[in-house]
Amino acid sequence: MNSMTGYAYSEEYIDNCNISIEIKSYNSKYFDLSINMPSFLSRLENSFREKFSNLILRGKVEVYIRVFEENPTTNVIINEEAVKSYAEAFKKIAVSLGQPSDNIPLELIVRQEGVISSRCEYDIERYLSLISPVLENTINLFIEDRKREGENLKIDLLNKVSELDKALSFFQKFQPKMEAAFKENVTKRFYEMLGDKIDEQRILAEVAALLVKYTINEEIVRLESHIKALKSELQENTTPGRKIDFLCQEINREINTIGSKNQFVEVGNMVVSAKNALENIREQARNVE
Repeated sequence: MNSMTGYAYSEEYIDNCNISIEIKSYNSKYFDLSINMPSFLSRLENSFREKFSNLILRGKVEVYIRVFEENPTTNVIINEEAVKSYAEAFKKIAVSLGQPSDNIPLELIVRQEGVISSRCEYDIERYLSLISPVLENTINLFIEDRKREGENLKIDLLNKVSELDKALSFFQKFQPKMEAAFKENVTKRFYEMLGDKIDEQRILAEVAALLVKYTINEEIVRLESHIKALKSELQENTTPGRKIDFLCQEINREINTIGSKNQFVEVGNMVVSAKNALENIREQARNVE
């Protein structure tokens, strides 16, 4: 089991390049990946995205890739036509002002827009070879962090599921007591109304009618099945997040039905405890991939 939250950071100095990679992830219903990196590396984004999509099912993931090269290869381009045009223009200005036109400062021409431009040469394959090992290491750290947190979540969730087991056990044991209590109450009312002239068959029919209305046996059977499935998901499924959410909905439905049929204080108290445990499970499950 993995948590949807995780963090990892790596930084290495390779071949005159300082490369740092940071990965963060948060809870999300779906997989949502954003990669922040220098624009000259944009051609590598698809390969990076594929790497993450093969490893992560759910969660909002933010990746930050920073590359600083000490001595990048830079091409300086001189626009000779622009140089000549500016020189001629400045000479005409000098003549029109009655100034010497044969000593135009060079720095004046160089500062003009479009005279000099520079462009860094980026060898994408080289950068890929430099970034890949750092990225691989950071991803491994990130996966381990999510796995470690996931194991903690698993322990906590199983502890909370044990609270549901206690509630289920209580409902199972209390069911016969409920039926006996119904029969006792009905018999008592008949004695109060009819004395010794009561009809045993009438009592049984009245009890049966109450059991049809208030019995929780079917809910107990379904609740037991859902709790069993929930424990199986937690123990065996490596990415149980969505299934946990579904099973919690089903368990909540059965607990609510038991509560709506309840006629006993003891059962009401246990329903409250079970709903509290289930809410804790649902809250924690939002962190599970």
